[in-house]
Amino acid sequence: MKLINKVLTGMALTAMTATAAQASTLEDVRAAGELKCVVTTGLAGFAAPDANGRWEGFDADFCRAVAAAVLGDGDKVKFVPSTGKTRFTMLNSGEGDILFRNTTETLSRDVDLKLSFLPVNFYDGQGFMVPASLGVNSALDLDGASVCIQTGTTTELNLADYFRANGMSYEPVPIETNEEGFTNYVAGRCDVYTTDASGLASTRAKFDDPTQHVVLPEIISKEPLGGAVRHGDDQWHDIGKWVVNALINAEEMGVNQKNAMNLAANAPGNNPGINRLVGTEGSMGAMLGLDAKWAARAIAQGGNYGEIYERNVGPNTPLEIGRGLNNLWNNGGVLYAAPIR
Repeated sequence: MKLINKVLTGMALTAMTATAAQASTLEDVRAAGELKCVVTTGLAGFAAPDANGRWEGFDADFCRAVAAAVLGDGDKVKFVPSTGKTRFTMLNSGEGDILFRNTTETLSRDVDLKLSFLPVNFYDGQGFMVPASLGVNSALDLDGASVCIQTGTTTELNLADYFRANGMSYEPVPIETNEEGFTNYVAGRCDVYTTDASGLASTRAKFDDPTQHVVLPEIISKEPLGGAVRHGDDQWHDIGKWVVNALINAEEMGVNQKNAMNLAANAPGNNPGINRLVGTEGSMGAMLGLDAKWAARAIAQGGNYGEIYERNVGPNTPLEIGRGLNNLWNNGGVLYAAPIR
């Protein structure tokens, strides 16, 4: 009997410890009055400071959406710049509360590095950029080339695998940041720059004459990019996950930056999905430990997924990235969010 009591006591203590751990990040963020968001050191269109030092971009807007949902104000974000090598250490050490840094979800990062990934918010793939003057039309013509490549990224292994599979050799030129890669590429220290296609679009847009640089047609990998949090805090993971889902669902339902708060302020309408999203029906916010208007604020302060995409990386920006796979599932893409119900 004593043994059973000890076991039951141990199980109860374990449950209490787990419950306390689940609430810790949310409590810490609220106590600090700011969200610490790990981002890149600077990648135009995704996360980079503008002339006034304000961080802008696709990833930066997802940071702000979480802050809006949790703290009520999307500007209550402390952006924590990181390199490909340091980003996971900074998150796991507590220097950041959440990561939005054009980061690929992989098994080893999930299991070995103890990260819990949020839903994919950008479907990407690794490509190659070369000066037009090289006259290269295919990645299969790059045998013997020198290649600028960021260390601590999935692109290293992808590059090695691709060249090995095609019987080619290359000379790696290791770099730490996108800015360093740009500098080395411009200086001619490498013939080729390789990274995710979105990163290549960002880099190419920095040139005075982008037409002098060619992104080759080959995409050699799958790079499902998304946010991440530390293992062990299910509530915090749920919050990040459902903020992303809310922004995607909002685009599908026609809830946007202009109408979100008006919808949230009125009595429930005839669309139950929209009602649950904006908090006029159900108890979705309470389930997350948030108030009823958490998603409405996230949408109102930064826009739905489509608005965030078009503003930062879409066809009418310097990056000129079409929606492609990142279009909604019912509009030719694969973007498909779990329902809020």
